Amino acid sequence: METVGRPPRRTPIPGHQIAEAFHRTALQLAAILLLILFSDVALTRAAETKIWEELSGEKALAHVQRLVDLGPHPGGSDASGKARDYIQQQLRDSGWQVTRQAFTDDTPRGKIRFVNLIARFSGDANPVSPSFLLCSHYDTKLFDNIRFVGANDGGSSTGLLLELARVLGQHASVARNVELVFFDGEEAYENFSDTDGLYGSRYFAKKLQGEGAKRFRGGILFDMIGDRSLGITLPADSPTAMARDVFAAAEALKLRKYFSYLDRDLIDDHAPLNAIGIPTIDIIDFDYPWWHTANDTMDKISPQSLQIVGSVALYYLAEFGLKR
Repeated sequence: METVGRPPRRTPIPGHQIAEAFHRTALQLAAILLLILFSDVALTRAAETKIWEELSGEKALAHVQRLVDLGPHPGGSDASGKARDYIQQQLRDSGWQVTRQAFTDDTPRGKIRFVNLIARFSGDANPVSPSFLLCSHYDTKLFDNIRFVGANDGGSSTGLLLELARVLGQHASVARNVELVFFDGEEAYENFSDTDGLYGSRYFAKKLQGEGAKRFRGGILFDMIGDRSLGITLPADSPTAMARDVFAAAEALKLRKYFSYLDRDLIDDHAPLNAIGIPTIDIIDFDYPWWHTANDTMDKISPQSLQIVGSVALYYLAEFGLKR
């Protein structure tokens, strides 16, 4: 039973407590505003120092060579584990903290254990949640009848992403906004379908979907970007605004002739990310005669091509991708 009567007398809050609460709130708001301002200033400084000029195509190529020296390294193989160890050590040396995202999936070759590598910059005293993804796949396609080392298909994009990690690692306030992902199991064992191929990116997207995906404003996937005769072909379904800005970045660096559109959509690791609402563009040169052949070897790729793609990517990040 509820009793009706005079309302209870409330004890007034002392004025000094109100002042203290107001002061704490003001300090918290000021800290947030300073963090936002600092981030914007840092990006401006990165642009002023021309971060894209710090990238080395030769260093990226050296990483590709190390991966190719391991031989074929499809998902689940011993060589894949060695590739993983190499990638992780290089990232740590550049100041990144690496998480291994391991999972097992059904494939036409039975159950296989895959491992994605996810890296966040660890050298910042004021860590924030990254807002942009840079991705590559590091596995090579499994063939029974040829020795496929994937210098361009898997190697070039991974080598470039490691070099991007080095450059970004020297700009902590920029690196803190970026998450690097090295996907395992991009290659299909038979034919690309909902259950074959893109194993790593599908799993990564599944774990990220919902609120986790909302914190990313976009992403870039690199794939087959080392061809000596470079011609980047953005898939026809690329996010329009991102494609426009990538073209603008290339134009600003006088490299626009290397970038155009592919005349069709493309199945690649960007698809699962777009499906969960993260606008992701696939930077790929799909006009590559040695795709999925034994001749996808080091002599078919060049440091100049890696330099071009890496420079445009860094310009895009500094001038478009990370700006609010």
